[in-house]
Amino acid sequence: MPVSTEQKQWIKATIPALEQGGEALTTHFYKLMFSKYPVTASFFNPAHQQKGTQPRALANAVLAYAKHIDNPAVLMNAVTLIVNKHVALGVNAEHYPIVGECLLQAMKEVLGEAATPEIIDAWAAAYGQLADILINAEASLYAKQAMSTGGWEGQRAFTIAAKEQESELVTSFYLKPADSQAIMAFKPGQYITLHLNINGAKVMRNYSLSDSPNGTHYRISVKREEGGVVSTHLHKHFQVGDTVQLSPPCGEFVLNEGTEPVVLITAGVGLTPAIAMLKAAAGKREVHFVHACKNIAQHSFKALSDQLCQQHHNVHTRYVYENVDGLLKQQTLIEHLPGNAHVYFLGPVPFMSTVKTLLGKMGVPAERQHFEFFGPAQAI
Repeated sequence: MPVSTEQKQWIKATIPALEQGGEALTTHFYKLMFSKYPVTASFFNPAHQQKGTQPRALANAVLAYAKHIDNPAVLMNAVTLIVNKHVALGVNAEHYPIVGECLLQAMKEVLGEAATPEIIDAWAAAYGQLADILINAEASLYAKQAMSTGGWEGQRAFTIAAKEQESELVTSFYLKPADSQAIMAFKPGQYITLHLNINGAKVMRNYSLSDSPNGTHYRISVKREEGGVVSTHLHKHFQVGDTVQLSPPCGEFVLNEGTEPVVLITAGVGLTPAIAMLKAAAGKREVHFVHACKNIAQHSFKALSDQLCQQHHNVHTRYVYENVDGLLKQQTLIEHLPGNAHVYFLGPVPFMSTVKTLLGKMGVPAERQHFEFFGPAQAI
């Protein structure tokens, strides 16, 4: 059922409370849901819970939904992003009642007397409306993946065909289907999800595909993170011949199919989807590849980008071995920013914030700026 006009007014009435205490609400929500339904914890990265980025992202999403309750269509880009994340993780219609139950209970417990029956009923209707939108969109994407050539739904076994060191921190894993059948094509910039069992716990992680589509294998390039449970496990324990379960490729941070120049601005392991874009675009359109990292020892795929630059006159590279977390010099971007380019940038949040600010100062339209987060969306 659609949300009534009266219910929309009740939703709007909660905006001040969400602005002030939305993160406290969502933090309580996650604790409540993980306590009542422990199985849901496997859908989330504990590090994002500990850092507060996951509750903050949900708080921002709930607030945005409340502010745009009269016209939810404004949020369709965000909905598309959520749908891809959910499908990558295997979220199904059966999970939505759990979230709804715990979200409403959290509202009652955190908002206290302010959570009147009218407000709870209004939010129940609003959540139901959003859940229907997401469930239908996710069902459509699941079906599309299953019907694609080489596609599948759910999990599929892949074998590690090769393991290569790309830098002192990054290792690539080449993944081929265990059944030797065709694999689903993907768009440069998309990611796959690994389903693992580590010390008896089910965990899932998204990793960008770091190779252009080739019809034979997928490649992910994983940075060994200090204290990272999954990255450490992959680096230390996964060997050639081992098997891993994968979900099909997902994601909307993809290389556009036009002929305009492309500028790829990355830092650290943020270059993984950009490498796929670089390989796909080289020789077909003008590409500027600007990469920042701490030092040359941590520079992954340098030989590859150098080779592409030498082979194609329209590929230009620039490397910066400093300021990875902050300032790229504006002059560097000016030298590598054709006027009609599409700009893709990815890296640590401070780096992305700096790049976005510079692009704004340089007059790059928002529709030509493309970025993605490794993890929950954050403000930049």
